[in-house]
Amino acid sequence: MKKSLCFLIAIIGFSAFAQTNTNEQFPVFPDCANAMSNQQEGCFYTTIQNFFYTNYKVPQELQASNYKGNVMVLFEVDTIGAFKVLYIDATHESLKTETKRVFQTLPKVVPAKYSGKPTYSKFTLKLSIPLEQPKPFEDRNQVLRDKTNSKLIDNTKELSEYDSIVYKPFENPQFKSNGNIPFTHQNYAVFDALLNQVGSNNHTASKPYSYDEVAKYYDFEVVNQTALKQKESWWGRKFWNENLIAIQGEGYWFTLNPILDLRIGKDTESEASNTFVNTRGVKIDGALGKQLTFTTSIYESQGRFADYYNAYAESIKPSGGNPAIIPGIGIAKRFKEDAYDFPMAEANIKYTPSQFINLQLGYGRNFLGDGYRSLLQSDGASPYPFFKINTTFWKIKYTNTYMWLKDVRDLATVDGTYATKYMASHYLSWNVTKRFNLGFFENVVWTNTNERGFDFNFVNPLIFYRAVEFGSSSKAGNAVLGLSSKYKWNNQINFYGQFLIDEFAIGDVQESNQSWRNKFGYQVGVKYYDAFKIKNLMLQLEYNQVRPYVYSHSNPLTNYGHNNQSMGHNWGANFRELVAIAKYYKGRYFADAKLIYGQRGFDFNNGTDTFNYGGNIYLDYDENRPYDTGVSIAQGNKTTVMIADLQVGYLVNPASNLKVFGNVLFRNFDPTAETATTVQSNTTWFSIGLRSDLFNWYFDY
Repeated sequence: MKKSLCFLIAIIGFSAFAQTNTNEQFPVFPDCANAMSNQQEGCFYTTIQNFFYTNYKVPQELQASNYKGNVMVLFEVDTIGAFKVLYIDATHESLKTETKRVFQTLPKVVPAKYSGKPTYSKFTLKLSIPLEQPKPFEDRNQVLRDKTNSKLIDNTKELSEYDSIVYKPFENPQFKSNGNIPFTHQNYAVFDALLNQVGSNNHTASKPYSYDEVAKYYDFEVVNQTALKQKESWWGRKFWNENLIAIQGEGYWFTLNPILDLRIGKDTESEASNTFVNTRGVKIDGALGKQLTFTTSIYESQGRFADYYNAYAESIKPSGGNPAIIPGIGIAKRFKEDAYDFPMAEANIKYTPSQFINLQLGYGRNFLGDGYRSLLQSDGASPYPFFKINTTFWKIKYTNTYMWLKDVRDLATVDGTYATKYMASHYLSWNVTKRFNLGFFENVVWTNTNERGFDFNFVNPLIFYRAVEFGSSSKAGNAVLGLSSKYKWNNQINFYGQFLIDEFAIGDVQESNQSWRNKFGYQVGVKYYDAFKIKNLMLQLEYNQVRPYVYSHSNPLTNYGHNNQSMGHNWGANFRELVAIAKYYKGRYFADAKLIYGQRGFDFNNGTDTFNYGGNIYLDYDENRPYDTGVSIAQGNKTTVMIADLQVGYLVNPASNLKVFGNVLFRNFDPTAETATTVQSNTTWFSIGLRSDLFNWYFDY
């Protein structure tokens, strides 16, 4: 029987550096050394065709059975000119063995080059069985030039493009990608100690992190392999270990997982029969090449919470009749008589054009800081559109974030449309020494007053915002400044802090008169890793203090808020707070304990006392101030807040971050005077559930 070979060799692509054809050179066989540069491609293909036709031996048992089929091969030529088989798709093991044998006998070649430098090149080969005489290689560009319009369409046979798609075993490529790791305090705690080792040159304040940032210190693949359960069935693997859908090809991958948050509980002081959350959704992650990653999550949720949380959600309700805003989620509709329907979506596309810069277009939240709270930029508000630029070099990471926010109050709503405002921030993180980090923060908020729109004066990532805003009018926007710091005492103990300045009058400070104009806040904290030599036990103590009228403005539309929530600390202003946290994990088991004690100053609004005491950031600070000096923290309706929260759980599936948990929360809220919005209460709230842990739920209001 006459043996013949028919195959297609197509360039999948050179390495990540080969973006155009202008500087590429094909691998060169010894017989092709004297060929002209425009003939190298054809000579490479022809030589491989002839080599396989001459050397490939179809196994005898397949010849005897008149076997017909294809062998698909993905191979590369490395930087020293050696051929390496990456993947073979064939129905018989004997065909794979023979294919590998022939590749091992191929001679070394001059490797492919890009801009004159050796580089990896990858190809696919389709080998038809039985074999056929190789056809002369035709230059594709020449063929296109020679074809007439009448020859461009040929419906006489099927194309092989679909069947030629090569799939690779899924090897968790996200662990090495620049994709974002979903930010939750619990998730990040497992690698927090490794990122904060003395001598590391990373920047831990700007969150969320990307996988490649963390992978330098934490081996995701090893941890994942260690945590895998021995499951043979498809259902077992998908439930306990793997993504529901995971596809990887040459240069691309994506995963799809369901999102679940199914919990039920009881507020022992509530007349409601139970609390619950019923969330269903889907999350898709992926990458196209090494430079572009993407993620999107869609949630559909209904829920009823403890009475205090329901009351807070309804106290910040939007204009237009909807009953509430679920903190950190968004506007909620009424579900049944006493529950809420609250959909949510998040998305992020990240492009990394070089090792120094990445660009992100997202709809979600951001966080700046090393603590549980952030005074500069927190993730407690609803998701919002943003554009972010991260620039990392030397000992510097510079983060620019441009945000589109909403004011949903009745006074800001016109013709049923919520007001839009804009926010831009700079954050420069500098590793001054191997132990000490210093961060500089600047932020400005402005509105569409006089059809100002998105002011491109703030697009320049290096400009000083306060000077630009002052040039537009000192009352046109709201600028704040901040500092952050971290000191690594050793690999077990880290100190951190923040200082926020909303407005600062040097003269009033010198007079020591506690002027209302001295609007600032600060944070100090410490983390103790592997506490008392107990592996994976982290203890944290944090103090936060924000003076009255911080985050607010003479025009409430330009305050430091979004969707009736603070973009800084979740409590807004006029408070002091002490937070103690303990976190522990072992394998898939975890436990978190949190104790918060604080004092907050609320307004009375009782018909007699209508003063603005500085806790509500959505009030004009120039109106109804009770006094200009002698302003102190927790002034007004002084309220003591104590919250204790304990959670234990088990990580069901590391791929989708699905966790089963039990939770108990104790809350005591004790105001000086009870009003419509400040009611004395004692809450004990039990919950159990199954949750995809993808963002921070904050219940400590």
